[in-house]
Order: sequence, then structure tokens, then C-alpha cells
Amino acid sequence: MRDASNTIGNLIDKAGVSIISSVDEDGFPNSKAMLPPRKREGIKHLFFTTNTSSMRVKQYTKNPKACVYFFDKRFFRGVMLRGTMKVLRDSASRQSIWKDGDELYYPKGVTDPDYCVLRFTAQNGRYYSNFKSENFAVD
Repeated sequence: MRDASNTIGNLIDKAGVSIISSVDEDGFPNSKAMLPPRKREGIKHLFFTTNTSSMRVKQYTKNPKACVYFFDKRFFRGVMLRGTMKVLRDSASRQSIWKDGDELYYPKGVTDPDYCVLRFTAQNGRYYSNFKSENFAVD
């Protein structure tokens, strides 16, 4: 892959669904479909909204190892990013990805105690396209 950041970035931007994975207390992977990231900084950092009270937040707090998967079903290609997930509860992080309409999920607004941000930091990945896979590092 010539330009991983551009190729993967375009795939992420067009994906309608994100699959995020955490590790439970028994060491098993747990995956969940979520909305696409609200914000991304290249392919190194992806930001998601979630409920502070969620099972995922508890798992990432205990074990930050994480995986995020995006796919393009039309062209049957996808990318798995491996890294860590950090739970952010600070005002600046919450404000930075808040959107009008989020009150539906967080009725008390941007300061709702059940609203937090997940920041994924990618270390490496694996891209599948045209019947072949390739590993890559994320800088």
C-alpha cells in the first residue's frame, strides 16, 4: 500500500459503521457496532462518543487494549486497527466532538455525567483488499 494514511482514512470516512473491540475480565474479545468516529487525526487517533455507564468504558478502564474495524461492503475491503482506547471525561474533549442532537442520548447536554469520549490510538493495522491482506505500522 503506497499511502496507508490516505487509503485507510478514506475507508474510515466512508464507513457507516465502526466495530470496536475491548477485552473482558476473562481475557475474551468483545465487539460492538458503533457510529463512525466523530473526529479523526489521520489514522492515529479516532474519537467516539459513548455512555460513561457502558460496559465498554469499564473494560477499557481496566484494560486499554482495543481494536477498531471498518469495512466497505461494496468493494469487499476492510481495515483492522490495533491499539489502545482511553476514556476521556474532561470538558475540552467532550466539547470537541459534541454535536447538536446528542441530547437524544445525553439529555443533560455536553456536561451529562453519562457522556464521555473514547480516544483510540492506533499502533498498527491490517488491510484487506483484492483477495490479499497486508500489515502496516501507524506512525
